[in-house]
Amino acid sequence: MMPSTITPAFPVAGEFHISLRVADLGRSNSFYSAFFGVSPKHSTERYSTFIVPHLRLNFVLLVNDRGEALDNYSLYHLGLGVAVKAEVIAAHHAAVAAGAEIVKPPRTTWHGTPMHELWLRDPSGYLIEIYALLTDEELAEMPADKEPVFLLDGQTEQPEHQTKEIDHVDPELHDARSGNHST
Repeated sequence: MMPSTITPAFPVAGEFHISLRVADLGRSNSFYSAFFGVSPKHSTERYSTFIVPHLRLNFVLLVNDRGEALDNYSLYHLGLGVAVKAEVIAAHHAAVAAGAEIVKPPRTTWHGTPMHELWLRDPSGYLIEIYALLTDEELAEMPADKEPVFLLDGQTEQPEHQTKEIDHVDPELHDARSGNHST
């Protein structure tokens, strides 16, 4: 089925903007500086703004100055699509070097949208998925049992309590990302 082209009702965006409240601005600045590969363009004791040109992203971190609970449930996760499996593996090594929490190590998954994926947690608890969609050649290597294939020697699943929230992803959510639609 050929995807349909829809004329946007809104003006074409020049950048994407998102703001997150964070528990610790300093730790979050360090995490996202390593994650994006850029330092904040503006930073005060209350906020930091990251301009990430290659993503056309304006990303703002705000201090949780009211002390209210951060809602890591409603914002399920942030995703960063990369081109190939090697970039997912490189992201893992960079995350480990930066001291990031690895929620799920690099692996290839076959349910929903088949992909290579890595899951991290930022200092405020937000989940981040780094993924690369599989090539046709990689899809041809799908195991009969469709069990995840870990991309680094010695890697296994994390303890159940750490991965429960990302094991039950609605396959249609992942299919929507790749443009695949179930019929």
